[in-house]
Amino acid sequence: MENTPRLVLASESARRADLLREAGFAFEVLPARVDESPLPGEKPAEMTLRLASAKARAALTIAATFAPNSYILGADTAVILEGVSFGKPSSPADAARMLRALSGKAHIVLTGVCVIRIPGLTERTTVESTSVTFAQLSDDEIDAYVSSGEPFDKAGGYAIQGRASRFVTRIEGCYSNVVGLPISLVWALLRDLGWPESMT
Repeated sequence: MENTPRLVLASESARRADLLREAGFAFEVLPARVDESPLPGEKPAEMTLRLASAKARAALTIAATFAPNSYILGADTAVILEGVSFGKPSSPADAARMLRALSGKAHIVLTGVCVIRIPGLTERTTVESTSVTFAQLSDDEIDAYVSSGEPFDKAGGYAIQGRASRFVTRIEGCYSNVVGLPISLVWALLRDLGWPESMT
């Protein structure tokens, strides 16, 4: 149908794609790469919102045209411990450093989400926050997890849906947010922008 809404994911994250797919969404992937470096003095929540919007808007510049009734979805996730933002580890040593810091403590996972509707370029942005507590990790556990290769390309150096699930003793808030995309929040933003409630 001509007015069938079209969802475009401005991310190459397999985890975000899996979450959308499992929630019943049909979508297209249009990876948008942006500089994810924080700005001087920028707070973590502000950074995730800025980058989510930047990714969605970058997708607009990649495609020559978008069909009417399109929704562009951008997201950015950060792990925050005691006010310090942990991005994706740059090396095995960096992944081990992050895991040692998270060991035995509670941290916050923030995901900024941006949805832009076409036509009109109407934009909605917001951020989801979830608290995650890790058990105390031994050096052997950290070394084994880093050796598995799972920490890489993941904010904070871990995947809660994977082997790192054994480390998590408590979670307060949205689980899918920790995986990389708060689905209930995405659904609320889509509906707010006019996505039919009868459609996924």
